Amino acid sequence: MITVILLSLAGAVVAAVVGTFWYSNSTPMGKIHMKSLGFDTLSPSEQKQKMEEAKPMMPKMYAAQMALSFLTAFAVVFITTMSVQNGLPFKMVLIFVGFNWLCFIVPTVGGAILWSNTDRSIAWKKFFSDILSSLVTLLLIAFLASLFV
Repeated sequence: MITVILLSLAGAVVAAVVGTFWYSNSTPMGKIHMKSLGFDTLSPSEQKQKMEEAKPMMPKMYAAQMALSFLTAFAVVFITTMSVQNGLPFKMVLIFVGFNWLCFIVPTVGGAILWSNTDRSIAWKKFFSDILSSLVTLLLIAFLASLFV
């Protein structure tokens, strides 16, 4: 069980790295994300002001996100390790992880965007960006866990 917890912690770090890259301003997905937050309509000084206002909350927000990512990573690591230990090929692990993504994450992200005030002109782009980020993260965590089983 210690291995599962340690791999889950590593998975949370993987999720943070993927998220940081995925949503950075230098990627198309980051530009979509910033547009969905309304940053595209703000002047550079207004953007800077918003960033400064958010700074005091950032440590708590990152800690909360890491805890949430740990829970997701724990599920993926548990599925991966138990499946491989019971003799299932890694291909089946990927199918299990893919079904979990399709049946839980895709509807959750879709519902969140559907009922949010996301600009309808970018809603589909935001939806696909967010679900693909999750899929990449889950598959990387599963791959990482498979290396230590």
